[in-house]
Amino acid sequence: MRGHGTSAQESSGQSAGTGSANPKVVLGMLLLVYIFNFVDRQILAILAAPIQAELDLTDGQMGLLGGLAFALLYSTLAVPLAALADRTSRSWVITVSLMLWSGFTALCGLAQGFWHIFLARLGVGIGEAGGVAPSYALIGDYFPSEKRASALSIYSLGIPLGSAAGVLAGGYIAATVDWRLAFLAVGLVGVLIAPVFKLLVRDRPKFAPPRMPQAGAPVSGFRATASLLMRKRSFWFLALGAACSSMLGYGIAFWLPSLLQRSFGFDLIEASRFFGALLLIGGVAGVLVGGILGDRLGSRNKAFYAYLPGIAFILGVPMFALGITSKDAQLAFLLFLLPQALAYVWLGPVLSAVQHLVPPLERATASALFLLVNNLIGLGGGIYALGALSEFLTPIYGDEALRYSMLYSLVLYALAALLMALAGPSLKRDWVAE
Repeated sequence: MRGHGTSAQESSGQSAGTGSANPKVVLGMLLLVYIFNFVDRQILAILAAPIQAELDLTDGQMGLLGGLAFALLYSTLAVPLAALADRTSRSWVITVSLMLWSGFTALCGLAQGFWHIFLARLGVGIGEAGGVAPSYALIGDYFPSEKRASALSIYSLGIPLGSAAGVLAGGYIAATVDWRLAFLAVGLVGVLIAPVFKLLVRDRPKFAPPRMPQAGAPVSGFRATASLLMRKRSFWFLALGAACSSMLGYGIAFWLPSLLQRSFGFDLIEASRFFGALLLIGGVAGVLVGGILGDRLGSRNKAFYAYLPGIAFILGVPMFALGITSKDAQLAFLLFLLPQALAYVWLGPVLSAVQHLVPPLERATASALFLLVNNLIGLGGGIYALGALSEFLTPIYGDEALRYSMLYSLVLYALAALLMALAGPSLKRDWVAE
């Protein structure tokens, strides 16, 4: 409720220097920061081959660097940092987080062994833990319910745009200069953006949550928010469904450049161009379509915030299978394009639905709890699982083991679709109106 009149909390927020900013400027800056979030996250994928060669790392170790090393603290620290953002300043938490993860990204370029780069990736995870959930909450503050899935989908463009930028820039710099310079360059640029972000993005005044009858009543704590979500079946179905899809999505995003080099004979620049174009065309289209359709269908029936992603996952399975098993690079690009788009459809609808499971002042905490489940399982487990499965299958398939690791993992999308189908009916019951 962005309502009418003045509460004690509103006065407090304004006296602290918070106020309204242009929603489009806020969304644009949040998108820019999210792009750097994924540049710093995805750059490791395109640099995997030269890193493995220089530091003598296995697929399993690279899976740990891409998944668990990042996701462990990223997922767990996101919850207390989101609670801090709900109670203090969301824009300040994002600003400090951007500086931290960018600095640790630069430190990855100085690594001399597995444990050096593992610890640096832990640091990247610590920083990025404070970026996403407060951003979701700020978007919830600045955009009304009927436009929120679209706004969140525009913000989520940071995933394909940042991933593509990381792949393209990282691949070019590593191929022409050195993989270490790639980490240093993108990290330092992120540090420079942080003060610009804080200058342009301000928090909205805080209001009492709808379920509290008296203006100025104390904000409910983390336990109350967690307890509210734990009782809602839709939260669990949405979070676990997203986690299953993220296991495959993050796994393919991390290992596809390596597959292109091993099975198609691409060099580093060819792999970066192939995957970067795939992310830009397919990823951007999927995110935008998901947000637009989510708002349109969801306004008629709340269950479609879950049904739409489920349909996308089911449609993506056979297309991904054809792309993975293709022997021709040009054909593989065309076959990967549609499922790459379908893989991103869930972002706008599901993220918007999670925002509506709690009152407005608890959005960052709710988003962080959703991300805890999604990222700890999806990001933490997916990249490692595909890498470990590839190692297990190597005695059978040799250099093609990574291809079959991806193929067998498509079962995760079928499971994600089932969970989304189960989320639909309960989502209508659990919805919190503004």
